Order: sequence, then structure tokens, then C-alpha cells
Amino acid sequence: MGITTFIKRIFIWWNGQTLGTQLFTWRKGEKVGEDEQGNIFYRSRDGKRRWVIFNGEVEASRISPDWHGWLHHTFDNVPGDHPLPHKAWEKPHKENLTGSPLAYAPAGSIRRAEPAERRDYEAWSPE
Repeated sequence: MGITTFIKRIFIWWNGQTLGTQLFTWRKGEKVGEDEQGNIFYRSRDGKRRWVIFNGEVEASRISPDWHGWLHHTFDNVPGDHPLPHKAWEKPHKENLTGSPLAYAPAGSIRRAEPAERRDYEAWSPE
């Protein structure tokens, strides 16, 4: 591990766990499970605290609703052991893509690579 990597581990939380989180997890954490994105979920040995170590970018919307409910003590069953029943109409969970190149851009948006040609619009010009 290089010196810059070590310094980042001490101070920067958005690139993954900090050194303090890693030490706390090692001392007091008990691994509970892992989701499909590789995020690892822990709880304290007394069961009062729950947390996640992200695999990659730290973004809360990357956590599925099942694990979100477990993290916030909405239910006690671990989603890996007892998956929640899903309705046929439910779509699979997707993370929030706002601010990324994959964010939704409607037709005609200047953010699209090729904006749609508009034939139903005429620019206003003063007379």
C-alpha cells in the first residue's frame, strides 16, 4: 500500500472505508451478508448497530430495498437468509444515475449525444 493510498484511507470516506471504519469493523463487527453488487453488511456483536462497507463508490442508492430495510431496523431477518417477497409488477432495483453519463435525458435535451429534431416547434422572434 502506497503512502497516498494510506493517507486516503485515513481521511477520505467516499472511496471506501476509512482506516477507522476498518478497525471498528475488525474489532466489533460480525459479517451478516453480501449483496449482488459486492457490498458487505455488518452488525455489532450485540446486534444494536448495523452498517455497510461499499464495494466501490459510496452511494446510498446502490443498496437494494431489502438491505436498506435491514440496515434501518425495519425488519430483523437478513435478506440473504430470508428474501422478501416481491410483486410481479416490481422492477429490479437501480441505483440513482443523476449526474452520471447514464442519467435520463428526455428527447430534445442538449445532454443527448444526438438531440431529436423538432418539427413541431418554431422559435419565437419579436416583430
